[in-house]
Amino acid sequence: MFSKILIANRGEIACRVMKTARRLGIKTVAVYSDADAGARHVALADEAVHIGPSAARESYLVADKIIAAARRTGAQAIHPGYGFLSENAAFAEACAKAGIVFIGPPPAAIRAMGSKSEAKKIMEKARVPLVPGYHGDDQAADLLAREAGRIGYPVLIKASAGGGGKGMRVVESAPKFSEALAGAKREAKAAFGDDHVLIEKYLTRPRHIEIQVFADTHGNCLYLFERDCSIQRRHQKVIEEAPAPNMDPARREAMGEAAVAAAKAIGYVGAGTVEFIADQDGTFFFMEMNTRLQVEHPVTEAITGQDLVEWQLVVAAGGKMPLRQDQLHIDGHAVEVRLYAEDPARNFLPSTGALIHLRLPDEGPHVRVDTGVREGDTVTPYYDPMIAKVIVHDRDRTSALRRMATLMGETEVVGVATNATLLKALCSHPAFIAGDVDTGFIERHRAELFGQPGPADDRVFAIATLARLIEWRESAAAQPGDPHSPWGLQNGFRLLGEGHDEVRWKDGDREIAVKAHRRRSGGIGLDLPGGTLEARVQRADDGRLAIWLDGETFTAAVVRRPANDGSVDYTLFADGGLRRLRLVDPLDVTQYEAVAAGEGTVRSPLPGKIIDVRVKPGDSVSKGQPLLVLEAMKMEHTLTAPGDGRVKSVRYAVGEQVSEGAELMEFEQD
Repeated sequence: MFSKILIANRGEIACRVMKTARRLGIKTVAVYSDADAGARHVALADEAVHIGPSAARESYLVADKIIAAARRTGAQAIHPGYGFLSENAAFAEACAKAGIVFIGPPPAAIRAMGSKSEAKKIMEKARVPLVPGYHGDDQAADLLAREAGRIGYPVLIKASAGGGGKGMRVVESAPKFSEALAGAKREAKAAFGDDHVLIEKYLTRPRHIEIQVFADTHGNCLYLFERDCSIQRRHQKVIEEAPAPNMDPARREAMGEAAVAAAKAIGYVGAGTVEFIADQDGTFFFMEMNTRLQVEHPVTEAITGQDLVEWQLVVAAGGKMPLRQDQLHIDGHAVEVRLYAEDPARNFLPSTGALIHLRLPDEGPHVRVDTGVREGDTVTPYYDPMIAKVIVHDRDRTSALRRMATLMGETEVVGVATNATLLKALCSHPAFIAGDVDTGFIERHRAELFGQPGPADDRVFAIATLARLIEWRESAAAQPGDPHSPWGLQNGFRLLGEGHDEVRWKDGDREIAVKAHRRRSGGIGLDLPGGTLEARVQRADDGRLAIWLDGETFTAAVVRRPANDGSVDYTLFADGGLRRLRLVDPLDVTQYEAVAAGEGTVRSPLPGKIIDVRVKPGDSVSKGQPLLVLEAMKMEHTLTAPGDGRVKSVRYAVGEQVSEGAELMEFEQD
């Protein structure tokens, strides 16, 4: 076994590999870019080496820097994690040339599966079922269009060299093919340096089921059952579970054996995943093979009781896999959700910023949390916006989903938008609980999953007001000077009347004033839209508010955050939900001016690079018409016209970097 390994990755996967290495007594070396100098994976490692600027192409994707760091620190092996260089055959060969073990499959196996087109040809020879499609080398646009017509719409254009939803487009009809092809090729070129695509028949209600395979250098190859990854957005996974719902033993065995045949066909070694697209009738087709550990591997670990990273290390060191196929059994059910910094209401647009408040679920017998961030860290535009993976393991699927829904309601993040509310809604949805899953689930149930919350109720205004009052109390206590001075008292003193304070809140378009009366008993009377409620509040040791309201006792977390326009937002976490209110200062007119300041402009929703501008000053456009394309967080984002009107000015050109909120175009609506 190795005594020291280098992890050529970042974030939660680097931290996860370090956890197993530490348990096995193996020293770890982290690598980091400028943006990750204070990252969690750097703090957890025994050693850390700086490898360059924040952009991945100048740091984590530079093989020479990674190998130099391994040599410098005496690491005997390199674990690539997933993404970055994990499926780069040239990097695996460079490791071998440097006398360093690559903890992954042989370069030949990576190359065989690295091209989706070549992989299809190999699978066809191995008699692994294939979905109808075109996987040829000829990339002429007119040929690809003819092939799409032959296959029959809808079709899926997919980058041959990539994954993760990049370079992928669903095309419903022939007139839309040309633009979709151009976008897919452009995105594939940017993400993988290769714009080759393949075209496949797009199944209308497919399931995404993958098989975890493992092989060693002693001729052993097996499968560790399946994972269902059908719940997706933008062709990227959101929820994964094992075993797959409604999977009968015969189908499980057939898919497992097909996956093992695929692995053997390329001489595979190590951990890999064979991904299938399955129809509702039970038929399944080979989609691709990922020659690395998957993001969702924890659910397989949960139901099998095995540590797949330990298996990787054992096999890479020349050992045999710990178990045989007949020794593997499924125990209970596991569900994993990916907590992302993104805004589901804005088409899952990534969100960047500092994590000024972060409360993830506590780990325990049923709960595991894999994360690469801590409170105070920043989600940058350079890397994938995942905050954490939360994994639940329980006796059955219903119990696991119920527990996960509760955990998502208790998850607290302030500083970036997240998909926590959506994850809770998904795990609570009757159709999902019933196992009626496919890759179009989110879009099909959008109305229920993305339902807008109604107006805030009296309870929300009461919690926010109590938070504001306790802030005043703490602020007064912290002020130096005479503690008995009447000017330092925070008691809402009124001459010849009961002391009270007034706090004003903005909830959407509503503005609500709450009067807080200080009772001589020490309590507080709150005049709310629905009447007066009696309350008490104090700060608990963990910073949360312990509240007594109208005879009920509960806790809440309230986080105060200055907004970009100079106002102040209050985020409330209570009762398993989240609400935001804006504090209104009647003397601050800038709060009202800022609302109108953005009219007439198209702003950048996040930091990124302009890669295509489709209009020029003077052009008339209609609502929804594409204006420009922004590349950020490894994905393309097309910004469209907010309404019918005319482009007055274009302020950035192709190739320029823009910051979040930058005014990209001046727009005059009809």
